[in-house]
Amino acid sequence: MKFHLKMTLSMLVLLSLLFGIGGSLLISGSFRDSLEREKSAAFGDYRMAWGTLQIVNSLNPYLDREAIAQTMAQLYQQNSASWSDLRLSAGDEVLYESGVTRASFLQSVQAAEDPQPGGCRFCVADDLEGRHYLVFSGAVETGKDVLRLTTSHDISALYAARQDQQRTYLQVFAVMCLLCAALSYSVSRVLTAPLEALSRTSRAIASGNYASRVRVRSSDEIGMVSQDFNVMADRLEEQILELRHSVERQERFVGSFAHEMKTPMTSLIGYAELIRSGTLTPEEQTEAAGYLYSEGKRLESLSRKLLDLLVIQRQDMPLVEVSPGELVEELVRRLGPPYGAKGIQVSCDCEEGFCYLEPDLTWSLLLNLADNAKKSMEHGGQLTFRLRMLEDGCRLQVLDSGRGIPPQALEHLTEAFYRVDKARSRKQGGFGLGLALCQEIAALHNGSIRFGNRIQGGACVTVELRGGRTE
Repeated sequence: MKFHLKMTLSMLVLLSLLFGIGGSLLISGSFRDSLEREKSAAFGDYRMAWGTLQIVNSLNPYLDREAIAQTMAQLYQQNSASWSDLRLSAGDEVLYESGVTRASFLQSVQAAEDPQPGGCRFCVADDLEGRHYLVFSGAVETGKDVLRLTTSHDISALYAARQDQQRTYLQVFAVMCLLCAALSYSVSRVLTAPLEALSRTSRAIASGNYASRVRVRSSDEIGMVSQDFNVMADRLEEQILELRHSVERQERFVGSFAHEMKTPMTSLIGYAELIRSGTLTPEEQTEAAGYLYSEGKRLESLSRKLLDLLVIQRQDMPLVEVSPGELVEELVRRLGPPYGAKGIQVSCDCEEGFCYLEPDLTWSLLLNLADNAKKSMEHGGQLTFRLRMLEDGCRLQVLDSGRGIPPQALEHLTEAFYRVDKARSRKQGGFGLGLALCQEIAALHNGSIRFGNRIQGGACVTVELRGGRTE
């Protein structure tokens, strides 16, 4: 059953219990009060008739029955509005009665109620026509006779009023139930609409529509749940996208690694097969052996770089206090002659200071960045290292005047085996692992690496190493 239907039924049941019990108690209480008032008034009238008999008896205990009957007739004529019926009898003989049409009714009540002299009994009785009466019955001893006095008061109007009240109450109760059902259903639909939207969005996300979100229409608790759900969905979408990218990177890594291994392994197997065949001349054997050696060194270099990448990712290396400016200046001195022979001028602009670095890894990072810059300047150019000290480390920029970086390649540069120009990089002996190593080295120093192009031409690589520094 839907939640809004449960709420509607709960409200109806609650209203029925409260309104039903309250209304019933109110009507029954009002009826009891009215009945008690009628009873008190009827008992007063009965006491008046009974008192008259007592007075007559005290004046003349031996008064004959006819005189007593005449006295009761006079009393009834004077107070006819007080009784519906009045009956006086001595044994089976009726001395006086009014309301002859109800004689059998009063006689049956009098026979059922047999009070002792001086006593009085009370009951509510119905006649054959369905009318209701308050009946009082008592006995008075006069001389040698015991007289039976019975009075009745019509209270049918009281029962009719209760029936009218009950009928009105049922009509009001029915209207109240209809109004409550309509109101509670409308309110419950309004309250549960955000939950239904939340459920639909959950199913949409479960089916693969990760961009689906809940529209937040209020700031109450349900609105807060919707906002929290949207935040959770945002985080989930980000993680799923990151997982997809990670899987894509892994697939590219495996494909690139297999491609890198395929070419040298094919050459190694081919030349080894030629040497085994024994058909090569000494010069051809020497050339084949040289090729086997160069391809073997290439595989050795590839395995070493992969091992370095894994080691950096899995180990926390200690940082020591180092002057990064001295490392950069030493690198510039070493690279000056070989790079100058290729027409590349190497310079640096360094601030003085000390910070915490891992010297060997920092040196490897500088070499890889310099090597990538050199590959982009085949016809010479300018290579500049710029170092600035930060509060928690240093910032290093490597600027070259080469061909720059294609925009579509900027976000893939740090992926293993990725090359901007695959043919040229392979010819130059690269594997596409250098910048991946640089990113891991920067991460080890709580830093980052960014790539961009210069307006005047060439590339700019910015590395921040935030391992901390001393005053």
